[in-house]
This record gives sequence, C-alpha cells and structure tokens, in this order.
Amino acid sequence: MTLTLAKMLDAAHADVPRISVADARDKVEAGALLLDVRDAPELQATGRAQDSHHVPRGMLEFRADPESPFADPMFQKDRPVILHCASGGRAALAGKVLKDMGYKEVYNLGGFKDWVDGGGPTLEPVDRGM
Repeated sequence: MTLTLAKMLDAAHADVPRISVADARDKVEAGALLLDVRDAPELQATGRAQDSHHVPRGMLEFRADPESPFADPMFQKDRPVILHCASGGRAALAGKVLKDMGYKEVYNLGGFKDWVDGGGPTLEPVDRGM
C-alpha cells in the first residue's frame, strides 16, 4: 500500500492533538516551546508569534535530535512542544515526527493566522527598508 499525503496527514492529526491559542499561551507561559516551522521568507513577510522559536520544517529532525551535530538546545524531549506553520499541515506532520522521535507532549496550534486571530502577540515582519 502506497503512503500518500492524505494518509500521512490523517496519521499526524490522529497522533498530534490540536490546541487552542488560549491553551497554547498557557502552556508557553508554563515553559512549553512554541515552534514555528514555516520557511524564513514566510516569517519575513508576515512576522511571527512572540516568544516563538523558528526552525524550518526541512531542518526539524536535524535540530530536534540531541545526537545531531546540528542539535538545538531548545529541544528537550520532556518539554512540551506546540507547533504551527501557515495553515497547520506542516505543523501536524512535524508534530508526528517529533512524537516518533520520542517527544512526549506535542501539540498542533495550526496556522500563524490562528495565532493572530486568537489574539496571540506577534512581532512584526522585518523591515527591509524598501
């Protein structure tokens, strides 16, 4: 049986619970890592959630594995992780990867727009002087 995107998303949504902005903010205040997995140009264009940590989806496994030479100390397997991207799909898939890597408490916030619409504080896009 061939693995498809739809099947991968179904598995990710089944394994990584969706979380509200209010719950995410409470968990971040308690020490959870708010992780933005969008690509850098997306952050430059739209800004980012205040207190979020950015790791592009393509580098996630390299940053999240403590044995990797590219390991990021912000990742700790016993620290809750709340992911978001632009619309929630990459966050779900990234959350499933983290769960598969042994992260215990992983949530999908959805998209950056969900954060903004839910009243989450943001940092403005970088002004490139244009």
